[in-house]
Amino acid sequence: MKTILGIRRSHQFSPNHIGNDSKIFNITAAELEKKGFAVRQMTEEEFYSTDDIQDDIIFSMIRSIENVNKLKQLEANGIKVINSGKGIENCFRANMTTLLLNNGIPYPKSYIISTEDNPKDAFDGLGSKNIWIKRGDFHTLHKEDIAFCRHCEEGEEILNEYAVRGIPNAVLSEHLWGDLVKFYAVKNTPFFYWFYPFDANHLMFGAQKPEHTSHFDFDISELRSIAEKAAAVLDVDIYGGDAIISKENKIQLIDVNDWPSFAPCRNEAGKHIADAIKLKVAN
Repeated sequence: MKTILGIRRSHQFSPNHIGNDSKIFNITAAELEKKGFAVRQMTEEEFYSTDDIQDDIIFSMIRSIENVNKLKQLEANGIKVINSGKGIENCFRANMTTLLLNNGIPYPKSYIISTEDNPKDAFDGLGSKNIWIKRGDFHTLHKEDIAFCRHCEEGEEILNEYAVRGIPNAVLSEHLWGDLVKFYAVKNTPFFYWFYPFDANHLMFGAQKPEHTSHFDFDISELRSIAEKAAAVLDVDIYGGDAIISKENKIQLIDVNDWPSFAPCRNEAGKHIADAIKLKVAN
């Protein structure tokens, strides 16, 4: 019997979603056991301190840079991993922004700058008084890691705070007006789920909260196609993200995450994630 190692996400990387992340992990493990696999489980901390990994495949929700590097080394040694270490790393904000923009994925105009730089050139380049400043080196861990600002001086203050916290870079993006849409998907399965998070009161931090949802028309198949292309660019199999639908019906991604919580659809998603892992084992 092939053995599968599942690695839970450390609580520090699940802001506001500790319970949700744990539930989708548990559902996935249970679905794999229904399929006849023996699932061994570890925390991120246990994975970091374990040298002898002999399992046939790893499914992982890890986020720490040290463990991402360990995953990449295990993959280099022939162990199959989903999501891949490189895919997890690609979803760190600055990496994601560079990859999506360089590969023609619809994404807001953005600049990546050092937190020690003056943001004036970036503000001038974006040509807007409504700018998002986001932590660049990692995912959002605190409310302050995403900030909306209206002038350059405010931007300087935010970057100074990032620098004091040891954050080396930031992504500055133009604000897109429109409806916020959240989506979840699993590669090589028919699963694709989307919804309006404002209508469902499903928002991570208040700073992201739109004033309302206008329900502008859009092509769901186009949203799915854009999401799948982004996932291919980022090399993630289990993923989710956020998009803005403009009043002109234009779709632009603003975020893609490796293995999100799937909170509103976790029971159905868990079955498809298990299918994707089983397919990975077979191939």
